[in-house]
Amino acid sequence: MKTVISTTKAPGAIGPYSQAIDCGSFVYASGQIPVDPATGNIPEGITAQARQSLANVKAILEEAGLKMENVVKTTCFLAEMSDFAAFNEVYAEAFTAPYPARSCVAVKELPKQVLCEVEVIAVKG
Repeated sequence: MKTVISTTKAPGAIGPYSQAIDCGSFVYASGQIPVDPATGNIPEGITAQARQSLANVKAILEEAGLKMENVVKTTCFLAEMSDFAAFNEVYAEAFTAPYPARSCVAVKELPKQVLCEVEVIAVKG
């Protein structure tokens, strides 16, 4: 059984997908780009965009009754690998040891020409 997780505290889906799906033991959250859900604005720079993307992830997890500590895997997309160090600094503020497993890749382009996107898998319990 799967249950849709949805919150207005994170940007709504801009396509035919759910913000997250609860599959019992795991919650799979769709990639979050740095759109402020209250204003629709996108902050400037990788540091601010990383913070907003991770805030959106946190809001979705909270809607599912989870915390960032429940995240076991992240996939991070960067528009420029030259932003890796700055992105990593913000990422380290959002997660504590033991850190989730992670993939981080540079991609040609992200929706709305943002600089980063973060998706997560979280475990319950």
